[in-house]
Amino acid sequence: MPASATKSLRIAVLADSDTRWKWGALTAQRLTPTGADVRLDGYLLRGRATPTARQLREVGVRADSLSEVTGVQFLRAMGDGAEEPYDILVLALVGGGVQAMLHGLRNAWASGRRPVVVTGYVGVVYEKLADGLLLRHGADLVLANSAHDADRFRAVYEGVGADASAVTEVALPFLGGAPYTGAHEPSAEQGREPRTVVFAAQPSVPDSRRDRAYLLKRLIEHARRHPEREVLLKLRSKPGEHTTHIEELPYQKLVQGMTPPANFRLVYGHMGEVLDRTDLLVTISSTAALEALHRRIPTAVLTDLGVREVLGNHHFTGSGCLASWDQLDAGHRPAPEPEWLARQGVCADGSYGTAFDTARERITRLLDRPGGLPPLNPYYTPETAPGYLPGILARHHLGPDGAPLPGAPAADREPGPVRQIVRRAARGAYRHGVQRVAPVIRRMGEL
Repeated sequence: MPASATKSLRIAVLADSDTRWKWGALTAQRLTPTGADVRLDGYLLRGRATPTARQLREVGVRADSLSEVTGVQFLRAMGDGAEEPYDILVLALVGGGVQAMLHGLRNAWASGRRPVVVTGYVGVVYEKLADGLLLRHGADLVLANSAHDADRFRAVYEGVGADASAVTEVALPFLGGAPYTGAHEPSAEQGREPRTVVFAAQPSVPDSRRDRAYLLKRLIEHARRHPEREVLLKLRSKPGEHTTHIEELPYQKLVQGMTPPANFRLVYGHMGEVLDRTDLLVTISSTAALEALHRRIPTAVLTDLGVREVLGNHHFTGSGCLASWDQLDAGHRPAPEPEWLARQGVCADGSYGTAFDTARERITRLLDRPGGLPPLNPYYTPETAPGYLPGILARHHLGPDGAPLPGAPAADREPGPVRQIVRRAARGAYRHGVQRVAPVIRRMGEL
């Protein structure tokens, strides 16, 4: 019976990190009609960034079931023999993972009914636009978080002769919260001056010790200049944890040896809860800037290290939010450009409630399509990318046709205690190498 008639949906989300789990699960919720009976099953792709229990708690998104799987195990669970097929599958993965799963699913769904496959981006798309998009081509819906992104996505697909009909404009699924109306805890003397200043840190931007130390120093200096303010460094992960990007130089490590004032603190937790008490959000290029702008919180995108593609802050040119620490120290409060906000999917005008309507309508039509959906049809094939695609598939233990390679992990066998210990040790060794050994080798190479 069509999903539109039953109002009952089964949704699966496959994610490879905490931030992508957050995006995937919240996207799944946004894509379901109001009042629908929904079962959400989460699958965490085993790898270097598999989220810890703490990270999952911090995301705050609950699922009816949650399990850790390899790519091959997931494909076998999704195959034609599945007892209860899903209606919607959200692939919340890095581009190469999406491409591998699309080919694997095409092979696994050789016959029978299949779900609507949805993918997209966690936040601002400021690098590897063509590469990432073509790796996502083949999904039924490729979500664009703004009109600006939708135009760019279609241009890339049409430019290589690929079908661009899957591109669907939505918004970031985690925007929300009460609009900002003025400084928290205002006083007659301070008026609307910020009381709480938050710097939203990023794991890989900037990536050098010098630049990260500079930002930390300026943040601490700001706290000293303004003892009446609470100055918070909002961190994404604790040492030893990984998120979407690798963090070689955690700020927790850099702050050791410094003597910050009492009004400076490191904080973790849900970004929305931190923004509830934020009067000024400062960042290099974090998606947190869009969350803050959506709530009309004053937001500054730093120019201290330049406006450069490698930093991602070039994305905010024309926003009115670019500023330096010198300007912020002197009292400058950036004012965003309304036109730029509208193009970037920041729905400060109250239209957020309808941002996912088009995507929901498309999914309903696909689910109700007579005879089911056609096979997945990615742009990359052994014919169009014979020197690129096989390597992507092999990393997920898949052959050129998307079938599991010999020796791939079995879906029905959980690793024993010894193997689990070895896996945890391997992850710890990897993180040690990334956060301790790699920076030392890099510094030695610069001598």
